[in-house]
Amino acid sequence: MARLFREIMSSCLALEQPLRVAYLGPEGTFSQAAALKHFGQAVISKPMAAIDEVFREVVAGAVNFGVVPVENSTEGAVNHTLDSFLEHDIVICGEVELRIHHHLLVGETTKTDRITRIYSHAQSLAQCRKWLDAHYPSVERVAVSSNADAAKRVKSEWNSAAIAGDMAAQLYGLSKIAEKIEDRPDNSTRFLIIGNQEVPPTGDDKTSIIVSMRNKPGALHELLMPFHSNGIDLTRIETRPSRSGKWTYVFFIDCIGHYQEPLIKDVLEKIGREAVALKVLGSYPKAVL
Repeated sequence: MARLFREIMSSCLALEQPLRVAYLGPEGTFSQAAALKHFGQAVISKPMAAIDEVFREVVAGAVNFGVVPVENSTEGAVNHTLDSFLEHDIVICGEVELRIHHHLLVGETTKTDRITRIYSHAQSLAQCRKWLDAHYPSVERVAVSSNADAAKRVKSEWNSAAIAGDMAAQLYGLSKIAEKIEDRPDNSTRFLIIGNQEVPPTGDDKTSIIVSMRNKPGALHELLMPFHSNGIDLTRIETRPSRSGKWTYVFFIDCIGHYQEPLIKDVLEKIGREAVALKVLGSYPKAVL
């Protein structure tokens, strides 16, 4: 029912002015699938060559929203996305959780008994590592910019295969010789919707922040203690090198609740008194799988 109403809303909005959404391309990627799942089929989707380009399109106002991957349930954080938040002033407006199924795809001219090379994104190769070790242990694994790019390459090669999803298979006319080869059946990727406007509370929200703490004993304890004291559930914490100096780090934190709620406000005030820098990336509705 949620998908039905999403398509109705997408079509109604398109009658006024279609939304423009940038995503990590080319066409056929899981990022495009996430964009269509969130916004519906009536949006104008714009593929970009890199995650940072998606951010720049949103910042420049060339598109209304951007869709970028942020973490996978098997392989963890997408560091390019986290680093882009350090460089751009942008708001997280929503999230999409997408169940990821990988297939081994071949083209019409592929000789399946003579495959010497398998293309895919590095994350996808990692998510299918055990299956590849069991079925193609001696075949070269080549990491490319996206699964859709892998599918595109295979179309013109007789000795290669690609790991990609249903959308890429349909778009590039490839056949599946093995389905759902991911190592974990519950393999999912979380995508963030980025834009320039804040989202009001819905009652079932998340808040994302970036924090830089002073380099001293107990700094991490001081950062996490306010969440514990206020009973706030942390759903993710990641560390990335800071741009401000060598061996300094920033923390990316997701927690349950909206930043306008009193308990979250109190946490942010307490952290702000101890932190070198604190940035609220946004509060947004939790994803529905």
